[in-house]
Amino acid sequence: MRLLILGGTEFVGRAVAEDALGRGWDVTVFHRGRHAAPEGAVVRHGDRTEPGGLAALESGEWDAVVDTWSGAPSAVAAAARLLDGRVGHHTYVSSRSVYTYPALAGLDEDGPVVAASPEDDDVTDYARAKRGGELAAETVFGDRALFARAGLIIGPYENVGRLPWWLTRIARGGPFLAPGPRDLPLQYIDVRDLAAWTLDAAASGLGGAYNLVSPPGHTTMGDLLAACAAATGADAEPRWTDPQVILDAGVEPWSDLPIWLPSGELYDTMHQGDVSRALATGLRCRPVADTVADTWAWLRALGGEAPQRPDRPELGLDPEVEAELLGL
Repeated sequence: MRLLILGGTEFVGRAVAEDALGRGWDVTVFHRGRHAAPEGAVVRHGDRTEPGGLAALESGEWDAVVDTWSGAPSAVAAAARLLDGRVGHHTYVSSRSVYTYPALAGLDEDGPVVAASPEDDDVTDYARAKRGGELAAETVFGDRALFARAGLIIGPYENVGRLPWWLTRIARGGPFLAPGPRDLPLQYIDVRDLAAWTLDAAASGLGGAYNLVSPPGHTTMGDLLAACAAATGADAEPRWTDPQVILDAGVEPWSDLPIWLPSGELYDTMHQGDVSRALATGLRCRPVADTVADTWAWLRALGGEAPQRPDRPELGLDPEVEAELLGL
């Protein structure tokens, strides 16, 4: 299998590249050269935001392409047009953010989506950008275009800072703010499970939209934090705190306390999506303990500091705010 990855050096793209290389596939990664490509991949350099930035892709044929772009849809459209006739299947790594907000609990792939254009140059609205990317791929590849609508993604190589923040905080030990309730169901996907399903789907020629995230309740907030404590070996004490107390203190869910959301519309949107279509086509989700332990091992190998995407804000609760809430 000859695979082209537009990206392939960070987080999702890297996980896809490493999985494909492990299968013995011929892998080409197209990227800007800011990060090292996985060993064994053929490298082509270019910046799709610059005039002539796709020149390195003007020759070559591949069985499939995976595009992880999260910027303007026009860049997805330009690459798709250039590759038309030389690539058999197109996967666009999209997002469940394409659904109009709020997405009701149990929403499947037929739910309403935001209005968008495949030629849009706007990158300020993430939902519109991702939906536009889907339309760009579909315009060129038709039913040979696959939309992997990922939910919350965690695991090794994470460059957003959600699970790495929790691991780093718990590794410090001592009492820590644990947002309740302890049995709050969570929905996410390990980046390696996303990669495995994506490659299987591309190889079998799947098309259309698939919500790509674990089943609702795959783990709980309590199990996630317990896994962090177990992986780090820290002497850490969770202080379970009522959501309203946290909100009244001005603490922001998702950003100050990554992954966590209190019950409500945003929680239903992020942690209650229907994934039966992906499960029926082979999605398998590993235990949360494995995801957490492997992410901690990766962080330690980096010296404890995770990479941070420059276009995303740093996440995590201010230690002084945490101490005040805990009465320390």
